[in-house]
Amino acid sequence: MMGRLRTHGAAPAAALLLALSCAPALAAKSDVLSGIDVLEEHGFRELQGKRVGLITNQTGVDRKGRPSARILANASGVRLSALFSPEHGFTGTSDENEIASGTYALPDGGSIPLYSLYGATKAPTPEMLRGLDALVFDIQDIGTRFYTYSATMGMAMEAAAKAGMEFIVLDRPDPVNGEIVEGPILDDDIRHLTAYFPVPVRHGMTMGELARLHNVLGRVGAQLQVVALKGWSRGMWADRTGLPWVRPSPNMPDLDAAALYPGIGCFEASNVSVGRGTKLPFRWIGAPWLDPKPVLKRLKAARLPGIDFSAHSFTPAKSVHQGKKCRGIRIRLKDRDAARPLAVFAHLVTALRDLYPKQFDIRDAEMARMTGTRRFVELYRSGAGPEKLVELFDKDSSRFKTERAPFLLY
Repeated sequence: MMGRLRTHGAAPAAALLLALSCAPALAAKSDVLSGIDVLEEHGFRELQGKRVGLITNQTGVDRKGRPSARILANASGVRLSALFSPEHGFTGTSDENEIASGTYALPDGGSIPLYSLYGATKAPTPEMLRGLDALVFDIQDIGTRFYTYSATMGMAMEAAAKAGMEFIVLDRPDPVNGEIVEGPILDDDIRHLTAYFPVPVRHGMTMGELARLHNVLGRVGAQLQVVALKGWSRGMWADRTGLPWVRPSPNMPDLDAAALYPGIGCFEASNVSVGRGTKLPFRWIGAPWLDPKPVLKRLKAARLPGIDFSAHSFTPAKSVHQGKKCRGIRIRLKDRDAARPLAVFAHLVTALRDLYPKQFDIRDAEMARMTGTRRFVELYRSGAGPEKLVELFDKDSSRFKTERAPFLLY
């Protein structure tokens, strides 16, 4: 946003023109069509005559904000027979560790099963898939490997392959753009719901592209079809697409939080709050013992591009340090294209380690899953500085862009 323009003398118009000519150009919003929009445009031809199971949540909506579940339930020639939901549930509001299954009311007064994939099972079972011809996936991801929706997709695709049924991804944009890649490629021997694909922390791929990658590199062999986006280009952020922003999970309120999440989210493997239960989730870290002044001094000396830091106190209403007043660091995006959230994490985590050796700590196994490699933990424990950690984070970026190229759609 442009700040208030002050003019003096008799030439305010000239000053305004000068200011506008110097301001960075902001790309106009596009009329991007998500996979569900394209499916509607096609008259649902990909699903005609099929009994369909749909994996979705509150983010599965078309350009008009209509839920994909309701759209498919009303689609002529399509029989919606089951629904499946990921972490946080069908409505995306739960923070429970396990979510129960239920039923979904159809427009005609009937109902179908609503199976939870974040409960006793994380993947559809043969019983859940019985009678279906195709499994459809329509969930908005946020472009970070340790966000669990992509793992849900991967496991569901594997289940569909074993059942011999089609797996169809209704593609959606990578909201934090598809050009920037950050972080190590996942170690071969790390496998978890938050560490499922051999990709960097910030991979720059859509869900459809990730599905294509997993189908080949994971040797899944699914009957995979991706209903591709229309009008999306790799450098496009979510707020340039014209598509509605729907909060993907309870603690992901906006695009700034999603943009910082690849770095700040790594602190979930530590004993500091990442802002859950505050107004600024993933845009603030804090703890009762944290004095922000020496941390800020180090951060400002680092001159990290695109980021501004300041002191800010909160009392988190949930999660780490719930109900305790915490002093901390507010993180603001000034230039999201220049900012590198994993570099922010590297400088923050080493500052906390060096300044608060008795108070701050990380959980090694969990941190290896978040960053994707045990090399991070080894470097961190050895006392390596932020430059060494950033070097580790940047090491795989160029190689991964080459490796992912055959699977890209845009």
